[in-house]
Amino acid sequence: MKRTKKKWLAMSAVALLTTALAGCGNSNSNSNSDSSTNAPSNTNATASTQTETNKPVDSGDVPTLVWWTIGGQTPANFDKAIAAMNEYTAEKIGVKVDIKVASWGDWDTKINTIVNTGEPFDIMFTNNSKYSQQVTLGAFADLTDLVQSESPDLYKLIPQKVWDGTKIGGKIYSVPTYKDSSLTQYWVFDDKYVQKYGIDTAGIKTLKDLDKPFHDMKEGEGKSFYPLSLTQGDGFNGFFNGYDDMTLGLPPIGVKVDDASRKVVSVLEQPDVMEGLKQLHQWYQDGIINPDAPTKTEADKGRPFFAAQAFPGAEASWQITEGVEKYTMFQIFGPIYTTSTIQGSLNAISANSKYKNEALKYLQLVNTDPKLRNMLAFGELGVDYDNVDGEKVIERKSDTWPLAAYTQGTFFDLAVTKGAPVDQWDQVRKLNDQATSSTNLGFALDISKLSTEVANTKAVWDKYRYELLTGASDPERMVPKIVAELKAAGMDTIMKAAQEQVDTYFK
Repeated sequence: MKRTKKKWLAMSAVALLTTALAGCGNSNSNSNSDSSTNAPSNTNATASTQTETNKPVDSGDVPTLVWWTIGGQTPANFDKAIAAMNEYTAEKIGVKVDIKVASWGDWDTKINTIVNTGEPFDIMFTNNSKYSQQVTLGAFADLTDLVQSESPDLYKLIPQKVWDGTKIGGKIYSVPTYKDSSLTQYWVFDDKYVQKYGIDTAGIKTLKDLDKPFHDMKEGEGKSFYPLSLTQGDGFNGFFNGYDDMTLGLPPIGVKVDDASRKVVSVLEQPDVMEGLKQLHQWYQDGIINPDAPTKTEADKGRPFFAAQAFPGAEASWQITEGVEKYTMFQIFGPIYTTSTIQGSLNAISANSKYKNEALKYLQLVNTDPKLRNMLAFGELGVDYDNVDGEKVIERKSDTWPLAAYTQGTFFDLAVTKGAPVDQWDQVRKLNDQATSSTNLGFALDISKLSTEVANTKAVWDKYRYELLTGASDPERMVPKIVAELKAAGMDTIMKAAQEQVDTYFK
């Protein structure tokens, strides 16, 4: 998941599965305004004398943890919903949270700024595109021992394979979100177009197979209709799924997921990738893709087609959040485990936090308490959602809750949305159990001696990726230029070191 890409390979937004777009990569459903400006003000408690349970005792204050995450624009009832959560968690474990939301379009910049300037926080959502670099910068606390001593139920809940996938240099620096931790990619059509244009989704296996349906839709719906509406966040979500990025978060460098030789390659120059880029460019020229895609930060609702990392039943939430009567969803890739898919959704604790123990206990509660899990994922009870079957099934009443559920905690204590299969999470477990593994599974590139080259090459990629992955630029002209600049920035050095590390790891 190249949210594995940025912004999580994956897609949008305001609900559980909207955020699976992405999600692990979020792809095309971002929110454009910086909703962090509407988040509650920072009420992080000042340090005070601590008991052995780490609760302040001088004034009876309950510590309030600053948690930076990603999502949509905060609605009018956001403060009220958070207050209800805080009342509950203060009673349960003596901890509250101040949730700050970086919008989909601004998340990259905002989180980089927080880490680079040392702005205080306690918990931060991160993913494979940033995690290793943030660890190298010393931003996150080493949780290797603490997660077992302070949150034993959390440690037991998450499989060892998933914990191992988060490790950098053999140490745990984050709590992984145990969910669809293997990657399964889906393509999704608004069913009204499937019926109107006789689209045979069973016959669609490749990008090329989308060409006729897209052109039929374009011809039938008119000039201002865009069958493939993209935003700058991911471009076409899941585009680089066939390559393991070794947790580098830099798609131009990777290993093909089924390559037994584990050769590190320049991904943009691979024939299959170039063919896909040329197809995107042709669609852009033909008006299949919206002309503002390279600068568009928020996806339109009701898209006729999108790609997303997901799982069975995801369409039930998408139909609500996108305002579409019915989606037809079909699997196109996976399930597969890579180290990056495991690192597609993580919550790290600041190395400078005064409340590391409390932060772990809060994350443990998120992952083990269905009531809190539902509140975080769905919003204010009675306003944003209603319980239908205790805390096992909920009915969504609004589409405005901004927090991305895939970023928060496990799916396996989360309610099923009414209309989705009642065994939805069992099906997700089954996908994980059935997943194949990248030949590079378990390997995470150590960039501690490559920080300059990594920063420079990422800066080059960020200059060109929006136009390239939305089809706006001609890959036959731009890829050689991009690769030349990447090489000048240190790509060859990274690739050489990566190959040496891979060969040593799998010796």
